[in-house]
Amino acid sequence: MENTYVVYDDSKECVIIDPGCYERSEQLALHNFITQNGLQVKHLLNTHCHIDHVLGNAYVMHQYGVPLEIHEIEKTQLKAVESYAPSYGFTQYQPSEASVWLQEEDVIRFGSTELRVMFTPGHAAGHVVFVCDAAGFVINGDVLFQGSIGRTDLPGGDFDTLIQSIQQKMFLLPDETVVYCGHGPSTTIGYEKRTNPFCALSR
Repeated sequence: MENTYVVYDDSKECVIIDPGCYERSEQLALHNFITQNGLQVKHLLNTHCHIDHVLGNAYVMHQYGVPLEIHEIEKTQLKAVESYAPSYGFTQYQPSEASVWLQEEDVIRFGSTELRVMFTPGHAAGHVVFVCDAAGFVINGDVLFQGSIGRTDLPGGDFDTLIQSIQQKMFLLPDETVVYCGHGPSTTIGYEKRTNPFCALSR
């Protein structure tokens, strides 16, 4: 129920964002996609470190020899997953540690693609999104959903901060920007600006 993204271009270099793969079958699905498309993994990125977005971090790090990249504020959240994973039924969870810290306006480069890091707290204290200005999309984790927003009742969440992140950062992107969400279907910035019941700028 969590969306893992593999972003790649004609160079065949790619990044993996928010690997939620826990079961072996899920890991194989990711591996087979990368193998069948002849991709070379260059970066492992987390938008934030809630359990459903980090379950596959250790697998990807081991399988492809890449470091984990997160916002430093999320370091505590990532560490906490190990203690509460069994209570969610993830008794075989393999912990991971980040070694690269993402900051606002960092640029992730692979092949001929650039992803711009934008700091968007509210759902999680250290949440970031990855904007591809050239191709007109954003990998947005759990900030904005089709007709909804990320929950703010988890540790590090704050409703007012989330709305500010959406209206003062996400909504500055062009209306046609495609928003790829951490859960559920994609949407566009323009559609959510007009219709989202939580954060629309006009009705």
